Amino acid sequence: QRRLLTLEEQGADRLFSEPVLNLDDLMQTDADGRGVINLLAADTLMQSPALYSAFLLWLLAELFEQLPEVGDPDKPKLVLFFDEAHLIFDDAPKVLLDKIEQVVRLIRSKGVGVYFVTQNPTDIPDSVLGQLGNRIQHALRAYTANDQKALKAAADTFRANPDFDTREALTSMGVGEALVSTLDEKGRPQVVQQTLIKPPKSQIGPISDAQRQQLMAQSLVAGVYDKVLDRESAHELLAQRAEQMKADAVQEAALKAEKKPAGRQRESVMEAFAKSAMRSIGSQIGRRLVRGLLGSLLGSK
Repeated sequence: QRRLLTLEEQGADRLFSEPVLNLDDLMQTDADGRGVINLLAADTLMQSPALYSAFLLWLLAELFEQLPEVGDPDKPKLVLFFDEAHLIFDDAPKVLLDKIEQVVRLIRSKGVGVYFVTQNPTDIPDSVLGQLGNRIQHALRAYTANDQKALKAAADTFRANPDFDTREALTSMGVGEALVSTLDEKGRPQVVQQTLIKPPKSQIGPISDAQRQQLMAQSLVAGVYDKVLDRESAHELLAQRAEQMKADAVQEAALKAEKKPAGRQRESVMEAFAKSAMRSIGSQIGRRLVRGLLGSLLGSK
């Protein structure tokens, strides 16, 4: 009798027996108590938007499950920046978008801030965009009709400032300038302000391979996440169990064959004669003999 085996029966609990995400590694502080920036090189991950979306949801879900409730803190304990955010939402199924919206909305009570970095706010679904309180928008260029629509949509996401035209500001800002909108003490979006962003005191552009290796070697978690861990998947475990069941079935059949009774020790004269005749059927005499025997047997009945 066949039946479906659960993952627990297959031993798939080994897949999740060890924690994958250590929150202490994400919330490191230096000797002065300042936070440490961790960078995830997702070059390959971004080439698979569906996998990138699933990774985002898994990461936020892990944080939501492990972190305690802190209410509404003045500053978040952890801030996540997801670059090229349009890859997360492109062709994403609705059920995944709903889950991302739900987690983004609830994770604020855990002291976690989430920023989506993309070229245009229209790259983010309205349901998710509505959960984002702080917005920083650099200049946009509108050369086509679609660009004009995107520009208007971006301007409409801000609370208007009577001192300037938001739509005009978006197209006239220079390098380093941005429109910024944050929440006030009561959680309401403030009017948009045009500001000059202070450039970061760091290297602009990608680092070299040598720089990356040096930074990884100096990291507090060096040797923890840079090792490839190829765990057995549920599919592999199920395949192994199926092969084992097949081998057990073959062995059981062999044992049954060995224990089977010998049966009749002596064949009847007619059975022995018939087998001997069939072995000689290749010859003309044999074929005639068989036809004659069959005819006489049928006639006798």
